[in-house]
Amino acid sequence: MTSENSALTSATLLAGIRQARLVGIFRGNDGGAAAKAALAAMQEGFRYVEIALTTPNALEAIREVRAAAPAGCLVGAGTVLSQADVEQVTAAGAQFIVTPSLAPSISEAAKAGIPVLAGALTPSEAYQAMERGATAIKLFPASIGGPGYLKAVRDPFPDIPFIAVGGVGLSEATGYWEAGAIAVGLGGPLFGTAASGGDLAEMRDRARSFLSLAAEFATRGGSGTRA
Repeated sequence: MTSENSALTSATLLAGIRQARLVGIFRGNDGGAAAKAALAAMQEGFRYVEIALTTPNALEAIREVRAAAPAGCLVGAGTVLSQADVEQVTAAGAQFIVTPSLAPSISEAAKAGIPVLAGALTPSEAYQAMERGATAIKLFPASIGGPGYLKAVRDPFPDIPFIAVGGVGLSEATGYWEAGAIAVGLGGPLFGTAASGGDLAEMRDRARSFLSLAAEFATRGGSGTRA
């Protein structure tokens, strides 16, 4: 873990994500294309992106994005499951990690001081993930219950920060923010086929639409949720 990675605390990451309300998730069949798509999203205004380890050559893609990221933009690694994964992605320059489940990587990263967005679906999983040192809970797949389910899970845990991920598109994002999500994670609805070599221009258009939606939500008082 580099000293630059160490400088990113969980509190700093959480505050930034609360303000941005958006996390880009890039997963495809081409690491080079995923890196280009992630950088394009950053150029449009996305401050937080993750490269999933299921993407071929993901570590090289993380290195590329980290080296070229605009000032103030952070790159994370997704689908991080094991201690070995944690070590590899931090060596590649990932500044935070994301898991799809209650994986061993949560406690391993927390012990190393690396912020973790931990995957959980049920109230018990969310509680366990926070006990293991998670920075925030990635409610995944959020689409299984929608904003109503998120609200129900938040009711007994009003102080756990939730990020809704899985099936969140432009028409769904506001509902999750209104239900208390501090942010939404955007995969296919953002990058489309761009992470596999598809059209970057269309992805940039979608990125601008999500950014405009988040800005509009903030201006009408949406920044006051207690997630």
